[in-house]
Amino acid sequence: MNFLGQALAGFLTGVLASMGLGGGFVLVVWLTLFMDIDQRTAQGINVLFFLPIAFTALIMHLKNGLINKELVKQLLFGGVVGAAVGTFGAQIVANELLRKLFAGFLLAFGLREIFTAGEKGTKGARGKETRGKTF
Repeated sequence: MNFLGQALAGFLTGVLASMGLGGGFVLVVWLTLFMDIDQRTAQGINVLFFLPIAFTALIMHLKNGLINKELVKQLLFGGVVGAAVGTFGAQIVANELLRKLFAGFLLAFGLREIFTAGEKGTKGARGKETRGKTF
């Protein structure tokens, strides 16, 4: 793949990931479909790629008051344990099954968004209604 294609994939991943819109999806799909990298390796690259993006986004979201710190405290332990279990699980699951699980996960959540979008508003970090607002 040429440099421009790689740069575009990296840019889209960075933009979407920093907005919390699934930039990892773009990168994993790019790596598996266009770079012919196996699913497990693509997911590992995605995690490493995510670190500087997450750090940058974290600074901006903190600055703008968009992080509910109490909720983060409640979710953090389960997230860390889940990451460890998921990493271990990804090592013992066959690559082909891992690809199918990834595809099924994306399909299920995509369908959920299509059929439930706009049904209810959400509250942001400051507890304000966000439905219908553009940022």
